[in-house]
Amino acid sequence: MKHIENTEGLYEIRVQQASNIYRIFCFFDQGNWVVIMNGFQKKTQKTPKKEIEIALKIKEEYNNEK
Repeated sequence: MKHIENTEGLYEIRVQQASNIYRIFCFFDQGNWVVIMNGFQKKTQKTPKKEIEIALKIKEEYNNEK
């Protein structure tokens, strides 16, 4: 699990299946729960900004619904 730079509490889980690498975003809720969100197949070294924006939007919606 790796913290995404310039975000507040957004993390990335790396999963490798054969030669494919996938990234799944997650965050902690009250320090006790790991909330797993969207994922994507990573094809470059840098995490796409669009994917980070989607994850941040989902995190915001989650927090607003609580």
